[in-house]
Amino acid sequence: MSCDHPDLLPLDEALQRLWNALPAPDLPGLRAERDDPATDRASMDGVALKASEGRASRRVLGTLYAGSDPAVFAVAPGTAVRIMTGAALPPGADAIVPVEALATDGDTVRPQVDPKVGDHVRRQGEQARAGDQLLPAGTPLSAARLALFAQEGQLLPLRPRLRVGVASTGNELVPHPASHQIRDSNGPMLAALAHTLGADVDLRSALPDEPAALAAALQNPGDIRILLTSGGVSMGDHDHLPGVLKDLGATILFHKIRLKPGKPMLAALLGDLLLLGLPGNPVSAYVNGLLFLSLALARLEGRAAPDPWRRARLAAAVRNKGDRPLLHPCRLVEGRLEPLPGKGSADLVTLARADALAWIDAGGLEAGTKTRWMPVV
Repeated sequence: MSCDHPDLLPLDEALQRLWNALPAPDLPGLRAERDDPATDRASMDGVALKASEGRASRRVLGTLYAGSDPAVFAVAPGTAVRIMTGAALPPGADAIVPVEALATDGDTVRPQVDPKVGDHVRRQGEQARAGDQLLPAGTPLSAARLALFAQEGQLLPLRPRLRVGVASTGNELVPHPASHQIRDSNGPMLAALAHTLGADVDLRSALPDEPAALAAALQNPGDIRILLTSGGVSMGDHDHLPGVLKDLGATILFHKIRLKPGKPMLAALLGDLLLLGLPGNPVSAYVNGLLFLSLALARLEGRAAPDPWRRARLAAAVRNKGDRPLLHPCRLVEGRLEPLPGKGSADLVTLARADALAWIDAGGLEAGTKTRWMPVV
């Protein structure tokens, strides 16, 4: 029988709640400074000529390159100009015949095709007219959109990478463990994950299970924008993080979600600091770190919300007791998800062997079922 509370927050709702709570950069709108292209341009290497003269031979007057002033030549009857891709059309020309469709004899060329007006020409303003709105204010940034700003003379500086602090919690974490203790594997794992997702990382020493130490770390976060912690968010006697955050006046965005592994997940805002309180078991910490940190980084950097999900069929059945969806470690083999025999949320060995996490609905899925999955990065 499941002991899950029926009001656990669904994953998609938790992700949306985090997205809505974070401020995105205030990005300006963008209008075209001039026609794009600003004049007729060649879209292929060849010769610029008058289409009405058909396949008649022409004398080549010279060559135009991208950036050349086209006014140095004027195409009259019986003449043509060699032209490179991106160069502006000279006066009098209305078509391009590509190099491969030309017969050349010294400084004379003869088309091997019937040219038509506009052939291989990018017309002035065909992409945008001066004053057209290109991007509305608040559009998420991408490399292509940054390039468009630069094209219009509004170079946006690249924003520095967000700095993410990583700190595990737990009195059991020691460098040289006895049999009842463990080393800190979550800290290096989450630091590597944050780095992979594009953040600058500050990997900190593990914090003891003491409210005063946790409060001090939260009140003096340093130059980080996000703090990832692992452990201290469940129901144990030493799970102090929720209470410490409450005492400090933090805004709790959510605590506990409908997901296996990862149910105790906590997200909170303490001033400008975003705290993602991940569960202590390594698989839970990794799953929630991958889901929530990638979303937070995208929002704070002004990018579109990431969609990590892909779809594939299961090569074998996976059982799922309880009423929470399960993210099960798999190998992706020839486009199919081969489930690994995982031993639960503490099984770092299986997670390290996986390259995919498959979404398994409550009750489980049969072999051959198509389901969504996300890569292990």
